Amino acid sequence: MSKVQIYKIYSLSAVATLFLLLLYLYLNVNYDGQYWQQIQQSKSVLTAEYCELDKSTHFFRQTMNTYSNLMYFFLGCIVLLIGIHDVKNKTATPINAIQQFPAITILFGSCLIYLCMGSSFFHASLSWIGQRLDMNATYSICIVLIGISIFRYFEPKRIRPIYYILLLIVCIVAFIKLHLVVSSFILLPLLIVVLIGFTALNYVRNKQRYHFTTLILSLLFLIGAFVLRTIDLKKIACNPISIYQGHALWHFFTGISAFLLYWFYRNEKIEP
Repeated sequence: MSKVQIYKIYSLSAVATLFLLLLYLYLNVNYDGQYWQQIQQSKSVLTAEYCELDKSTHFFRQTMNTYSNLMYFFLGCIVLLIGIHDVKNKTATPINAIQQFPAITILFGSCLIYLCMGSSFFHASLSWIGQRLDMNATYSICIVLIGISIFRYFEPKRIRPIYYILLLIVCIVAFIKLHLVVSSFILLPLLIVVLIGFTALNYVRNKQRYHFTTLILSLLFLIGAFVLRTIDLKKIACNPISIYQGHALWHFFTGISAFLLYWFYRNEKIEP
């Protein structure tokens, strides 16, 4: 992919994100919290789970926690456009397995955009259904990244890409029900452990093919995200009306961590 193509992808993603920001601003200015009054509220409302103030009369009840989801949208657009580029620009030049599998890139980009919408809906409404969408979208990111890591570890030769994509989608849908049975405090760490485990196995097996720096950066952003989330939940240095919110930074850090891990696999060097 040339520098011009990369510049075009990032520019289009930035423009799309700007338009979504303008839409968010329009909604927040022209509508109010009455639209959420008839929807079942999440438990986080009752427990004041997050530091940011619940502005119940506003359309975006948690302002920064809603707007910060635009990071997922920006990164999702980048990945989605990269996947579309891979579909349109097949070449005889040797490329790695992820570049040869554009459908999984498109799915990952779509899941990042799904997370933006689901998490925005939740923090805007603080509703029960919004929280379900937020968590399912979070699981979808983990599931697709696990799918990428497993695909690289076992290197299946016979499975058709469409079947693998459908399997991942079925898993994402299944987690809608599973999340009602098993707590997110168990599911999310479990998915992350599985993801880290397979990624470590891939790296140890083929160290010369992967960029260690990208992997470490992804891990550091993930650790930082959990630290920020914990600080926010425990109300440490909490200012409910501040622009700075720990959970909003969680959105930034988790998005960057997931994007870097995708990039770690996408930039795998091929055998000479």
